[in-house]
Amino acid sequence: MISQEQLSQLKEQVISQINSTFPEAKKEQAIKQINSMDDSQFIEFLKQNDLIKNSETENSEESGNENKTPFRLIVEGKIPSYEINQNKEAIAVLEINPISKAHVLIIPKIPVNESNKLPKAAFLLAKNISKKITSKFKPKEVLIASSAVLGEIIINIVPKYSNETLNSERKSSSKEELEKLKTDLEVKKRAKPIKQPKVKEVKEKIWLPKRIP
Repeated sequence: MISQEQLSQLKEQVISQINSTFPEAKKEQAIKQINSMDDSQFIEFLKQNDLIKNSETENSEESGNENKTPFRLIVEGKIPSYEINQNKEAIAVLEINPISKAHVLIIPKIPVNESNKLPKAAFLLAKNISKKITSKFKPKEVLIASSAVLGEIIINIVPKYSNETLNSERKSSSKEELEKLKTDLEVKKRAKPIKQPKVKEVKEKIWLPKRIP
């Protein structure tokens, strides 16, 4: 069974996710609901939202399964996302509940739980995308900041058109808006050029087959 300590950690992770992703007007009520749940209600909530597997509540230590956050499922391709770029260490996807237009998340391919352990390649990816956003959408500046969500550290790229911060209100984006942004920002994979066979220089004296009369 999940221990009391594990339940407390999971509850903290869920509340952290609410603080990071919910609109300001809905945060307080959502957190109250989470805090009002007893252990069995909270476990059922986790199951219903696919935040843990049923087997984990029955025998979490013997099963060896780890709780998979939405970020792990995105990296593994098990839930859909609006990917715009990636490198060997991280993947960049559009935030579906953005603070501002072209809000992007950089998710390390291997989970990181401390900011100082974020791979350099993740920040390099963030800087490259920031430049593209600046060129395409002309924000006043682009905020690049790490944050802890559901026990993982991710990087937010938030274009600032006025005075946006990581605590600014979020809004849901439509599928059409996200598809358009993906088209504007994604890095197209270049087709490898076909190598043309090189013909050696023809010398003055060459061999020719005999002419058939």
